[in-house]
Amino acid sequence: MSEVIAKQSTEENSAQNIKNPSLGWMIGFLFVVSFLGLFSVVPLRKIMVIDFKLIYPSGTATAHLINSFHTPQGAKLAKKQVKALGKFFSFSFLWGFFQWFFTSGDGCGFVNFPTFGLKALENRFYFDFSATYVGVGMICPYIINISLLVGGILSWGIMWPLIENRKGDWYPAELSPNSLHGIQGYRLRSRDVLPVADQPDTANKSISYDDQRRTELFLKDQIPTWLAVLGYVSIAIVSMITLPYIFHQLKWYYVLVIYIFAPVLAFCNAYGCGLTDWSLASTYGKLAIFTIGAWAGASHGGVLAGLAACGVMMNIVPTASDLMQDFKTGYMTLASPRSMFVSQVIGTAMGCIISPCVFWLFVNAFDDLGIPGSEYPAPYALVYRNMAILGVEGFSSLPKNCLKLCYGFFAAAIFINGITDSVGKKWSRFIPLPMAMAIPFYLGSYFVIDMSLGSLILFVWEKVNKPKADAFGPAVASGLICGDGIWTLLSSILALAGVKPPICMKFLSAKDNIRVDKILKG
Repeated sequence: MSEVIAKQSTEENSAQNIKNPSLGWMIGFLFVVSFLGLFSVVPLRKIMVIDFKLIYPSGTATAHLINSFHTPQGAKLAKKQVKALGKFFSFSFLWGFFQWFFTSGDGCGFVNFPTFGLKALENRFYFDFSATYVGVGMICPYIINISLLVGGILSWGIMWPLIENRKGDWYPAELSPNSLHGIQGYRLRSRDVLPVADQPDTANKSISYDDQRRTELFLKDQIPTWLAVLGYVSIAIVSMITLPYIFHQLKWYYVLVIYIFAPVLAFCNAYGCGLTDWSLASTYGKLAIFTIGAWAGASHGGVLAGLAACGVMMNIVPTASDLMQDFKTGYMTLASPRSMFVSQVIGTAMGCIISPCVFWLFVNAFDDLGIPGSEYPAPYALVYRNMAILGVEGFSSLPKNCLKLCYGFFAAAIFINGITDSVGKKWSRFIPLPMAMAIPFYLGSYFVIDMSLGSLILFVWEKVNKPKADAFGPAVASGLICGDGIWTLLSSILALAGVKPPICMKFLSAKDNIRVDKILKG
């Protein structure tokens, strides 16, 4: 009974807070927690960019775009590279614009094209025609794309269908596919550990003069480690004092534990982003929900404590990967690392003000914000709240064999990384990376298909004309990424302005199509 009362009280308090948000408190909360991620990875920038030679595809694409604007006049190759970048930038932008016309509703458009059949589409195996991830696949090393593909096949091709066949035994058959008590609970707890080996396909390459010059400047303009440590500790102390005043359920020792583990998680997220361009901040936020929520318990406001902890973690972790993306861009463009850090600090401060203001405007402009079926239902708000409720119930609420699978995959990841580090660089380049394999387990395999196609295009291009592929491959990939990114920004502006696409293109089975035709004919 006490748990029901606590949940009911939580719902009432949450509804009241949504209807009467305090703009000042939201801005203050973000200022307290958003800068931790920046300070947490500053001492590790050399390891990420130079030692591990991580790709950071978006940062690399941005660097190529910037460099294309500053190539020496009269350099024949540079002019051709700029031309190639502009050509594929335009193609990517126009392709995104063309696809937009067919996305008038949920599940519409080329992004839901059943490339391998409708059953494969249900299991997130399809090609979604994303120019961005085709370009990312051209930039990422082959082993990364192979690892992603292996992970996608293992999870959505084998593991999840087998677990679904255990429906009614391992978890109740009547649960929806999105229930955390069902198969979704298994997906949320797929875990991986960090591979620390050098990137196998770059370790044996000689360093060019350009890379030597970049490394020299990157290491010359140092950001003192003591400054990063001092900044992190200072903000952590301020957070432990102020956050419990904002969220009374979030005790100071919860905040202390979060900040002890946050640098490790920020490093893992920055590393994974460097490998695949995916930031898994939401995954680490869910970890905070379950950990702090279970620790606090339902009778001590565990739901709100878990959600507040999630907010703290999801402000720390992504800023770390964003900063490393910027460092990669700065490394390739010979920009000062200090200037990149200061710019990120300024941008983060702007976000701490702009984001709450935008939220405040939405709350005051739409009375039905967050209500299912409304124009802005905010579906993730309900998802995270349900996860917080699940978290306070502890491990007993997990589906059958969920923890066993989690432990098994954790041990398997450690074993694979141990083998990778022990066999040497000659053979390690053929062993998939658990970090990359883990990403499709939750997200699906659609982006893996895109990246694999990009990798295949580059592979064939290198076989046909390797010098030309080496010279123009990065420019082509950058054009694909940047053009699609610019269109995504414009489509978001159109959505906010209320401009909707005119057509919905969906794909049905022959049986469903006959039923729809009968309904339409009346």
